[in-house]
Amino acid sequence: MARPRTFDEERVLDIAMDLFWANGYEATSTRDLCTAVGLDRSSLYNAFSSKHELFKRVLARYIEATAGNQFRILEDERQSAVERIRALLTAIIDQESATFRNGHGRGCLTVNTTVELAARDPEIAAVLNRDLAGRLDSLRTVIAAGLAAGEITSTRGPESLARFVNAVIAGIRVAAQGGSDRAALEGIADLALDALT
Repeated sequence: MARPRTFDEERVLDIAMDLFWANGYEATSTRDLCTAVGLDRSSLYNAFSSKHELFKRVLARYIEATAGNQFRILEDERQSAVERIRALLTAIIDQESATFRNGHGRGCLTVNTTVELAARDPEIAAVLNRDLAGRLDSLRTVIAAGLAAGEITSTRGPESLARFVNAVIAGIRVAAQGGSDRAALEGIADLALDALT
């Protein structure tokens, strides 16, 4: 008979997320994970089967939280399309500013993972691609509404503009990691909004 787990799985996932987010997948060792979560290797592997499976769970948890927040902002029909996009960019900048330490922001776990693993890990690439498709779909919907209402005046279509806004978000995250302060990030967001309108 299997022994019941004696640890809080949600807590373990959150601690592992912080570690992977700070160091990346490759630079986070199983020993680092065991030390941080307070479990021995066999307990960690019994619960999650491997470092890779644990990382997939962490990434899914992160995506669920961040994508859910993006969808809530973009689906708020009390605001115009441009106001929703502005609110999304502001939320991203707020997140980066809140994690700014020692001259650098924390960045985004999905952006970091895309750079580190997407080209080499088909399973992780599939998770990232599903997330990207959902994010682009929500941006396309808002942008199409803004184009129809005449508040977004770019001559580009919703698909191109959705990819542009998504790239701006990734750029803001990377710029924050590189040390750009809030004023610089707000300048990037303002320029992106100017390009839409």
